[in-house]
Amino acid sequence: MRRLIHLMLSPSCRLARLVIAEKRVACDPVQAEDARNPMPIFIDLDGTRAEGLWAIIDHLETNYPDNPLAPADDAERRESLRWLDWALGAFHEQVTQRIAYEKGGQRFTGAPHRRAPDMNLIRAGREELKVALPAIGRAAEANGNLAGRAPSLGDFAVAAQLSVLDYLGEVPWTEFPAAAEWYVRMKSRPSFRSLLGDRVPGQPPAVHYADLDF
Repeated sequence: MRRLIHLMLSPSCRLARLVIAEKRVACDPVQAEDARNPMPIFIDLDGTRAEGLWAIIDHLETNYPDNPLAPADDAERRESLRWLDWALGAFHEQVTQRIAYEKGGQRFTGAPHRRAPDMNLIRAGREELKVALPAIGRAAEANGNLAGRAPSLGDFAVAAQLSVLDYLGEVPWTEFPAAAEWYVRMKSRPSFRSLLGDRVPGQPPAVHYADLDF
């Protein structure tokens, strides 16, 4: 059986889980024993190890070409990759790290430190989130999804980030209905089922986390 060694509240690990599922590749996710090691790691049927998110995406696209992750249209593909870059870069640094690293357990986020939560960092992350959500909503309203009519790699990357924040109850969905509508469509996809089933020991999700409408 293929395996994915991952951290439950790591956005990059969640993105790996989403793209594996979107590729319709059967895989057994296994919680990493040591959060200090680089994650995620994908082990294929023949023993091939793809270590790190980009290596996993490249391996999947090369060896499982059905259900491509990026749009065929050049303009949509550029836009999808722009959203991917933003999700893994600015959004992760300014929002997800500031909130999830402070509120989530180190064993499940991969945070580089273990300490009492810094509320100043959490508040800063919340403010940046309120700046980001309108942009997500506008793109979804204009295109159907973030880069085009069909969801693609950029959508999955942004949704992976938001899924961590949503687990922690940190997304003010009622204030941003366009972003909420897009996210409901994303979490309704079969690839999201594994994520919605996550339960961190000692840290249950927000009550609406697994609901497909909220």
